[in-house]
Amino acid sequence: MALLHYPVLGKTGETIASAITNLDLHDIARASKTYGVQSFQVIIPLDDQRRIAQEICEHWTSGPGSRSNPHRKTSFDLIQISPDIESALNHICQQTGSFPQTIATSANIIDGSISYTTCRQLIQSIEPNLLIFGTAWGIAPEFMDQCDYILKPIQSQSSYNHLSVRSAVSIVLDRLVGTFERFTDH
Repeated sequence: MALLHYPVLGKTGETIASAITNLDLHDIARASKTYGVQSFQVIIPLDDQRRIAQEICEHWTSGPGSRSNPHRKTSFDLIQISPDIESALNHICQQTGSFPQTIATSANIIDGSISYTTCRQLIQSIEPNLLIFGTAWGIAPEFMDQCDYILKPIQSQSSYNHLSVRSAVSIVLDRLVGTFERFTDH
C-alpha cells in the first residue's frame, strides 16, 4: 500500500506536494498491520517532510515508543519512506522479485474504474500489487493515468464525499481483504 503526497491536488486543482500528518502514519500503519499489508510506502518528495516522517517512525520502531507500545512498533515496522513512486516500486521489486501492478484510488467516479470484486480477484491472483491512496484533494490526473487500474470510489447515501485518507484506507482494506461481505459493488 502507498500513501502518495506528490503529485496530489490542492483545493483549487493545482498539483502540489502535501505535508506529512502524524495521524495518517499511525492510523494507516495500524490498519495495514491489521489487514496483512506487507509494506506501507509513504511517498513524499520534500526533504523536510521525509525527515519528520522518519523521526516519527524511529520513535516507534527504535526509540522510547518501541518499548512503551510494542504493538505500535509492529505496525510502524511496515513503513518505508520514499521520495518518489519509482523508489517505492523499486523497493517492492527488491523485496518480491517483481514490479507491482498499481491500483490508484479516488473519491471521484472515473471511467474504466474497477469494482471491489474485480480488485479483490486481482490482488488474490496477481502479486505484488500496490494500492495507492492520495492525500490533500486526491491523486493528480497525470499520475492516475500511469496506474494500471483505478478502483471505484467509496460511495455512501450522502452527497458529502470527503473522507479522511485514513478512514478511506480502512474502508477499502476491509472491502478488499476483510472476511465479511457487508457491501455490494456499485
